[in-house]
Amino acid sequence: MFSRVAVRTSRLVSPLRLTLRFQSSNALNKTKLPFTYSGAGPVAVKYTSQHEWIASHDDGTAFVGITQYAADALGDATYIEMPEPETEVSAGESISSVESVKSASEIYQPVSGTVIEGNLTLEDSPQLINSDPMGDGWIAKIKLENPEDMNTTEGLMTLEQYENSLEHDEDH
Repeated sequence: MFSRVAVRTSRLVSPLRLTLRFQSSNALNKTKLPFTYSGAGPVAVKYTSQHEWIASHDDGTAFVGITQYAADALGDATYIEMPEPETEVSAGESISSVESVKSASEIYQPVSGTVIEGNLTLEDSPQLINSDPMGDGWIAKIKLENPEDMNTTEGLMTLEQYENSLEHDEDH
């Protein structure tokens, strides 16, 4: 009887893994602007396979940034190119770039929209993208062309799907 229970529980997600998923470092920082912009918080937060996140609010405003995973892989950021306000960007188009001591990477717009503003704080403090990429290190504030695209754009993932994709990448 006990061996059966042991076999069944070994297939379940371990408590540590479950805890890590709920405390994911790739989740939005709930005390910072990308989350607190509207009183209720974002209506959707999605992730891309290129390690960007986008958080959209009721009024069609969205914040775009890179995940903690991406920030860790980049190393210490030294310069962040800000998008120009009023620039129309299509899904998949580059809106910014991040230079670090290790490399330079383009940041791609997950969903079509118009840039409202770039996070100018990053110009003087690019290290924010390393210390709080899911909060104060957001890159751009966007007015979505069609807020429904958050639910229909192919390739956008939930946090759980994104975390699973990272585990899959690590396994190979």
